[in-house]
Amino acid sequence: MNTQANVLPARHILVVDDDSQLREQVVGYLREHGYQLHAASDAATMELALAAAPIDLIVLDVMLPGEDGLSICRRLSETGGPAIVMVSAMGDEVDRVLGLELGADDYLPKPCSPRELLARVRAVFRRLDEVRGGAPRRGKTYHFQGFVVDTLRRQLRAPNGTTILLTGGEFSLLSVFLENPQRILSRDQLLEQARGSQSEVFDRAVDVQISRLRRKLHASVEGEIIKTYRGAGYLFDAKVTRA
Repeated sequence: MNTQANVLPARHILVVDDDSQLREQVVGYLREHGYQLHAASDAATMELALAAAPIDLIVLDVMLPGEDGLSICRRLSETGGPAIVMVSAMGDEVDRVLGLELGADDYLPKPCSPRELLARVRAVFRRLDEVRGGAPRRGKTYHFQGFVVDTLRRQLRAPNGTTILLTGGEFSLLSVFLENPQRILSRDQLLEQARGSQSEVFDRAVDVQISRLRRKLHASVEGEIIKTYRGAGYLFDAKVTRA
């Protein structure tokens, strides 16, 4: 009996890769570590899997037939879809930044070992749990400048009541800011608190995600909430209350 299944929640992971041998290897390995696994070879079969099961995370290859992984990532992120770990043979900095900018929660270059992928998957789930308050049923609610943040639902509501869709990375960064208002945070501090000390995400990706988060917040209110202090970092300039 796999004791890991007694420790981890019943998370559903969808592996989307057109390489059947690699797909089966990843599915088998993650299943051995207590996850519920689903598989797809392209965007069409991915949509069927998403409709059939409550997918929590997608392991998404970039190079797919038909709609590619970057397009899929953008589309799912814009509609508040599952967390995404992208994998690709295109592993240079530009491709990683683009993947993270489009909403991926992590990006892993190929070839990668199943063990490393497992570590990244666990790290994403750990960050999501921390954002939700450490447990699925113990969320926190934050208020600032008319905004409401529900960490249980990972939801940001604007002052006019509309829901603002955030990627996993954007929500993690916002959560760090909410815990540290009126305090300048360096990129290293943001990285460590949002993604963990072992993260391989780099400065440029942090800047990209903060830029996207800033635009989404500033579209609903006047004034600057996230301020840049050159050479020092970023400051969340708002009074935050927590319920």
